[in-house]
Amino acid sequence: MTFISRIFGLIRDVVIANIFGAGAGADAFFVAFKIPNYLRRLFAEGGFSQAFVPVLGEYKSQKSREEIQTLINHVAGTLGLTLFIISVIGVIAAPLLIMIFAPGFISNGGRYDLAVSMLMITFPYILFISLTALAGGILNTWGKFGIPAFTPVLLNLSLIICAIYLAPMLEEPVTALAWGVLIAGVVQLLFQIPFLLRLKLLPKPIPNRHYEGVKRIINLMIPVLFAVSVTQINLMVAMWIASFLQVGSISWLYYSERLMEFPQGVFGVALATVILPDLARLYAEKSSEKFSQMLDWALRWVIIITIPATLGLIVLAGPLLTTLFQYGEFTAHDVEMTTQSLMAYALGLSGFVMIKVFASGYFSRQDTKTPVKIGIVAMVSNIILSLLLVTPLAHAGLALATSLASFVNAGLLFYFLYKRNVYQMQKGWSLFLVRVVLACTTMSVVLHYLVPPVQIWLHWDISDRAFYLGQWIIVGMIIYAAALRLTGLQYRHMTLDS
Repeated sequence: MTFISRIFGLIRDVVIANIFGAGAGADAFFVAFKIPNYLRRLFAEGGFSQAFVPVLGEYKSQKSREEIQTLINHVAGTLGLTLFIISVIGVIAAPLLIMIFAPGFISNGGRYDLAVSMLMITFPYILFISLTALAGGILNTWGKFGIPAFTPVLLNLSLIICAIYLAPMLEEPVTALAWGVLIAGVVQLLFQIPFLLRLKLLPKPIPNRHYEGVKRIINLMIPVLFAVSVTQINLMVAMWIASFLQVGSISWLYYSERLMEFPQGVFGVALATVILPDLARLYAEKSSEKFSQMLDWALRWVIIITIPATLGLIVLAGPLLTTLFQYGEFTAHDVEMTTQSLMAYALGLSGFVMIKVFASGYFSRQDTKTPVKIGIVAMVSNIILSLLLVTPLAHAGLALATSLASFVNAGLLFYFLYKRNVYQMQKGWSLFLVRVVLACTTMSVVLHYLVPPVQIWLHWDISDRAFYLGQWIIVGMIIYAAALRLTGLQYRHMTLDS
């Protein structure tokens, strides 16, 4: 379901690039979308979910059905009221927020005014999507992973429909995307309700932040908000600096970030979502050895998937962007600029996914202080690296800084899990890494020498581009899988029972 969601997300970005390109209007929308989206990743699947799921899981295993429903009711009421107030403030303060998050827009009045007007439409999205995350947390705790994973498809469909059909009717066509975001928030929340009714766990919102379970979630959530948002803060820093660069820089970063997020979302988010409830259960059962084994299993999957994905994104960056985006308003120059930032972002893919896995190791144990301290170090590192790299590398330097900071974050999360004996690496890692390196090297060399240069792709039509891109992706996958097999790696080596 996560894979299906990401496919529709890719289609959404293709449509937006084709219709709006990488100009001033697209820059303004991406800023207006990123601000509530940033808060979504704090309050929704970020801080809130990481704090809510472990507590709800504990209630599920130790409390009565009535107590579970009471917790859900009070959490829904408290979260809903808080975010309603935040939404009202956000709409009123939209001009100030654009000044803060994209100060480079101030000197360009048209881009600034457009971003403000769209932010006033998109900001309430945070209310609806956070309540959707509450519903998703309930469904995930009861083992219903598919519905929450499919729900983002509705956002993508809403944006696609509004871009194609609503935009031509509006005086400022790009504002159709802002309305698409708001509509999607409402639809995503309504979509969850029948499944909650089936579980007989539909929230009846009653604000009560003094309820024992709510207080525990808030106490866990406050530090988690920062810990899980470090990557997002780093991306926002990049957007802040990019607002001072040439027009199109924010769009180039957005499109490249979205392609990098495709494997991250399909694999990283899905893996972290699935292991969090199990890690919380194992911690509650004091099964420290199985807890460590699950983290080790997850880390092996991170390595075996993200390393070849990183190399694939780098080697095929130009062909990917040409095939997906280089139509309509998206020019060959946009392809060149976006290729630079995509290659830089791709370098951090393993770090981004490892953060999600290692953070689950802390949050499942209700340890929120350590990730916060580590997050501060990573954020400061990103700011320093961004300032150092933006002058020589422009927007690509911002992407590279974010990638490097992700490894600082992931490395420190790993170090303290290992130092505290929470995670101990299982046997066979040296041989495993040798196999992956050999397979990745073989795949990269073949693709590097056989894939035509991007200048040739620019002259092909869409059918030729799609055919040859699909061909080389399949060839890369086959070479990688075959090389792993020839080095002796088997599927049983990648199971929890191995």
